[in-house]
Amino acid sequence: MADIVAAVTGVKAEDVSHPITYPVDTLLLGSAVYYSGIDNRMKEFIRTLDSTKVKNVICFSSAALQPSSYPQVRQLLEERGIKVDNREFHCRGALTLLHRGHPNDEDLMNLKAFVENLHL
Repeated sequence: MADIVAAVTGVKAEDVSHPITYPVDTLLLGSAVYYSGIDNRMKEFIRTLDSTKVKNVICFSSAALQPSSYPQVRQLLEERGIKVDNREFHCRGALTLLHRGHPNDEDLMNLKAFVENLHL
């Protein structure tokens, strides 16, 4: 999913092991839900974000059971004083046999359209 976002925006996709050290107007932040919660590495990454550097976040995510990781990510970001855009993209993710093959080509095309329509 991050590769699709990178292709549309022309910005290199980075994983959460790369801290943000420069000003960012809008961060497109991808996450997933594992066992009803976002990954601990994502939580730690969010804790490193500086509200004077990251002005706005738009979330995209996948999950097999949860409707979205947005509420959990939003809460953590807002605790850091970072504005979270109401627009988000979410699609199904696979969990063993459940939703096998997701995100699929249709999901990725929908993500591409979502990012294109952000007009960043």
